[in-house]
Amino acid sequence: MYNFLPVAYFKNQFAQFVDAQVSIATHALHYGTGAFGGLRGIPNPQDATQILLFRLDRHCQRLSQSAKLLHYDLPATKIESVIIDFVKKNQPNKSFYIRPFIYTSDLGISPRLHNVEKDFAIYGIELGDYLSPEGVSCRISSWQRQADASFPLRGKISGAYITSSLAKTEAVESGFDEAILMNSQGKVSEASGMNIFIVRNGKIFTPGFDQDILEGITRDSILIIANDLGIEVVERPIDKSELLIADEVFLSGTAAKISPVNRIENYKLSQQRPITEKLREKLTAITENREPKYKDWVFPISIA
Repeated sequence: MYNFLPVAYFKNQFAQFVDAQVSIATHALHYGTGAFGGLRGIPNPQDATQILLFRLDRHCQRLSQSAKLLHYDLPATKIESVIIDFVKKNQPNKSFYIRPFIYTSDLGISPRLHNVEKDFAIYGIELGDYLSPEGVSCRISSWQRQADASFPLRGKISGAYITSSLAKTEAVESGFDEAILMNSQGKVSEASGMNIFIVRNGKIFTPGFDQDILEGITRDSILIIANDLGIEVVERPIDKSELLIADEVFLSGTAAKISPVNRIENYKLSQQRPITEKLREKLTAITENREPKYKDWVFPISIA
């Protein structure tokens, strides 16, 4: 299904991906006591000797913060250094996705975060479009997004993704591409692994952090880009009914980038998506290092 990059980072050293394996007794495998990140890289369209990573610093910072929630001190500078070496060793020649993660690597049966060994690993895959660029269909999930009072939602904690997995499978098996989860207050939260935006009357609306969403890096990028383009963005609670009457709806994430929504349940949305397309074109130009204003968002790595 996936073409994995040949070299991984495992047990504090680089190794062949096929040799980077864990025991079936690994603590994190049983209790979801891990945290992961995800960032995209592409060969530089203007310079074949470079690989471009999008917002490397922010991704490393977020994973470091997620690690703290698991009582693991992993500096962002350490993550960044290893990712740079990882890219140099693999020298990918296609669009790819990097998955850095930390996990409790001890072998044991006691659910805990104290006095348990933790580890940091990285692997990568070749990755084009995660969702169809033509748009996706969504259903409102019967599963509810967790609340921060019962789960540390400010991190990408692996255990949280059981809800995403249930929602995604429910959506696909009932004829849709994606799921939209509501929060415990009955307001729109996010998709299975993406943030969500709606457009009404030329303005963008998106759930804020108080709606139990992940602090998405692509989401943050869209807020900044939209502001720079003079498009007003309002972070506030969104009702289910607003999704059905919105002028445009789109999802955002590292893997998904910006993905338009064509249909929610049995409600078809307009195929005219001027704001979505404007944002998507701008984000693509930025990731390809064609926008000098956002040069700090793109980290070039020489592989010559």
